[in-house]
Amino acid sequence: WFKGGPDNTYITQYIITGIGHLKKLGVDVKKLAPIIKLAIPYLDKKLKEDYDYLIKNKIKLNQQNISYAQIQYLYMRSFFLEIEPAKEINPAFKYYWGQAETYWRKQNKYMQGLIALSLHRFLPMPMRDKKFKNTPKEILASLKETSINHEELGMYWKELTSGGYYWHQAPIETHSLLIEVFSEVGKDVMVVDDLKTWLLKNKQTTNWKTTKATAEACYALLLQGTNWLANESVVEIKAGNIVFNSNENKSEAGTGYFKKNIEGDKIKPEMGNISIRLTPNPSPGGEGNTTPSNGGPTSWGGVYWQYFEDLDKITSAATPLRLNKKLFVEKNTDRGPVLTPVNDGDFLKVGDKIKVRIELRVDRDMEYIHMKDMRASCMEPVNVLSGYKWQGGLGYYETTKDASTNFFIDYLRKGTYVFEYALFVTHTGNFSNGITTIQSMYAPEFSSHSEGVRVNVE
Repeated sequence: WFKGGPDNTYITQYIITGIGHLKKLGVDVKKLAPIIKLAIPYLDKKLKEDYDYLIKNKIKLNQQNISYAQIQYLYMRSFFLEIEPAKEINPAFKYYWGQAETYWRKQNKYMQGLIALSLHRFLPMPMRDKKFKNTPKEILASLKETSINHEELGMYWKELTSGGYYWHQAPIETHSLLIEVFSEVGKDVMVVDDLKTWLLKNKQTTNWKTTKATAEACYALLLQGTNWLANESVVEIKAGNIVFNSNENKSEAGTGYFKKNIEGDKIKPEMGNISIRLTPNPSPGGEGNTTPSNGGPTSWGGVYWQYFEDLDKITSAATPLRLNKKLFVEKNTDRGPVLTPVNDGDFLKVGDKIKVRIELRVDRDMEYIHMKDMRASCMEPVNVLSGYKWQGGLGYYETTKDASTNFFIDYLRKGTYVFEYALFVTHTGNFSNGITTIQSMYAPEFSSHSEGVRVNVE
């Protein structure tokens, strides 16, 4: 999905699945038809390539040969039953359906949910083996048996309370999918509401950490169970002697969200004691206003302290991702280019060529990483064209912005990596050189930044 880089089957399937979600919600997707028209035949072809590989290499077909990507494909394809695949795709279709039906017990909860929905939707298809017609219900029964039910927290699975580093290990996306499973396959409103309760009340979900998790959670909450958006409660927040009431503040329609700012000079120590009271709104919620099985929708909030700090006073952070940024002056000598490190207090000159060297250390494999390197306003980059690059065994997409250079990495293996790029000094003065930040998309708690430094130019 980056120009000059390899194609990415997962991202393509994820985007087409998102269009399938829009269809499910009743959204007109006619304007997206050109994407669908190109992507689905491409994904069908990829499935056939996987099957052809097994045949070509004489791999035993009665063994487990289904991967996460092929299970994701079956789920994606279940939203577009009206688009018939080419006849040469059918053997691959039939084989991977059988693989999903036979080996679903060996998959994780996310994959089991994808298989249950796929097989449930594909059941009317003529090439499906009818002896597996009860497989979706068997998966549902297995999911129920391994779940935990809590009066306050609702229904959840212990192994989903912490996630991993890959797309198929994401806890919020998995739980959201299982809501869809119990709604569509099980048609159990009580269970769906209990699952929605956990999604909202678990500490991890008070902050859906990624755009992907947020999109999946919203899809699950809006599509399934009773209409919680029709149930609005009155929230009273008391911080010390100050009281805020949701009825007295302008709230966002549907969510009830409101925000109150307190200036720094008005904050008192006793305001650290905060109490919250939630009472049902006496006014009717309108048609469709129902009470969930757990007694009502969930409310939550947050308190944070915001302040400003000079970029050059920021100290480096140590996490599983570690960054070390250094500037060098490159000078040509009779022995060739020589790099001299720029230390605190050193003066640069207009016209100096600067090499930025960023050393990244990571102690585990990670997917989908974004690194942003800020630069001083006295410097201009040599490379201003965005493009896919390969350096030191790592492929990444590099793009230059007005005040930073950004690196997007699909897959980052455990190890140490060095990024380098050139700048020229263009102005005199004293400047902040900013910091370098890095963060994992699927595990945002794994983030890091370098220390801030100042640059003096004579």
